[in-house]
Amino acid sequence: MNPQAKLIFIISLILGTTITISSNHWIMAWTGLEINTLAILPLISKSHHPRAIEAATKYFLVQAAASTLVLFSSMTNAWYTGQWDITQLTHPASCLILTAAISMKLGLAPFHFWFPEVLQGSSLITGLLLSTIMKFPPITLLYMTSPSLNPTLLAIMAILSVATGGWMGLNQTQIRKIMAFSSISHLGWMAIIVIYSPKLTLLNFYLYTIMTAAVFTSLNSIKVLNLSTLMTTWTKTPPLNAILLLTLLSLAGLPPLTGFLPKWLIIQELTKQDMAPMAMAISLLSLLSLFFYLRLAYCATITLPPHTTNHMKQWHTNKPVSTSVAVLTTMSLILLPISPMITTIV
Repeated sequence: MNPQAKLIFIISLILGTTITISSNHWIMAWTGLEINTLAILPLISKSHHPRAIEAATKYFLVQAAASTLVLFSSMTNAWYTGQWDITQLTHPASCLILTAAISMKLGLAPFHFWFPEVLQGSSLITGLLLSTIMKFPPITLLYMTSPSLNPTLLAIMAILSVATGGWMGLNQTQIRKIMAFSSISHLGWMAIIVIYSPKLTLLNFYLYTIMTAAVFTSLNSIKVLNLSTLMTTWTKTPPLNAILLLTLLSLAGLPPLTGFLPKWLIIQELTKQDMAPMAMAISLLSLLSLFFYLRLAYCATITLPPHTTNHMKQWHTNKPVSTSVAVLTTMSLILLPISPMITTIV
């Protein structure tokens, strides 16, 4: 892709995100979401592969439908209340429609069907953008409208998302699809707590973004797309593969790594809200996703490639690993000791 064109698309992404997260009017928020959608489409389809074109088409159709629902919800609310302010969403029908629209934009179950296919048709860096930056504006809208949303509906969708993300990721061999189901599962944790502690949702999203960026950039450095090639990369960059194991375990939420912090705080907050059964259910369902994280970590570092594989072993590379990979992996592993300071900021 032409560097000037790529720069324009990246600037448009930043502009659309900024417009949405800083707006108080529904029309401005909708405009930012549309700019984001139009900016990411060329980045998804830049490889000109049929799978990439299919992914871009699916992404466009789903996002256009979700944006239409956002507009319809805000217009319905304005019709009944005379308010276009995002924080003044009070009409019950508008709240339900908006919940469905944001869930579709985020990829929450049962509106998750598009996300694994789109991520599978994209490159690793575009998949990172889809998993992190593109989810920030809808999360912000969820944050701003959280007092008006239906807690029962969000709790049901959260439990469904964690169950779906864990269950459907079990038999996947494509790493991008595994990361897509991982994202769906993490979104369930964010959705269940957004009404009771919206700032905790944002903290969870920030830490998830750091950990996912570390995993995607590490995989991009060793050029891996599926489990069979992941099992042969241990000879290519051994230190990076060893760190990748810890980053995956952090994404799974195992102590004493960074990923344990948001799960710990969410379970604590749910218990304070007398929702101990819900906390227990979401914790047990997250064990499903722990299985495929462990399988990824196992394939990355612990196993030798089997004799039946068709892939040749990778030799050591002299290409230096990016500094951003080192920074992101460090943050995704050792932020837990400063958790008191993080919680006071939140």
